[in-house]
Amino acid sequence: MESMNRDMAAQQMTGNADHDFASMMARHHQAAIDMARVEVELGRDPEMKRTAQEMIQKQQQEITELRAWMSRHPAR
Repeated sequence: MESMNRDMAAQQMTGNADHDFASMMARHHQAAIDMARVEVELGRDPEMKRTAQEMIQKQQQEITELRAWMSRHPAR
């Protein structure tokens, strides 16, 4: 969480709300992946471990979609 907060605070806004949203959400999703990986590695509850694994997959897909959108819509 601290890493995500530092990364998000350091992110300079472009003034393009769509691009800034996509960029910040990609960082937010990466933090969720990082947290879920800790659960997969250290968690004890099988249901939570499965949930974390599903979250990793979903968040990675969303990051891919956000980055694809940003590549098609550069900040101006």
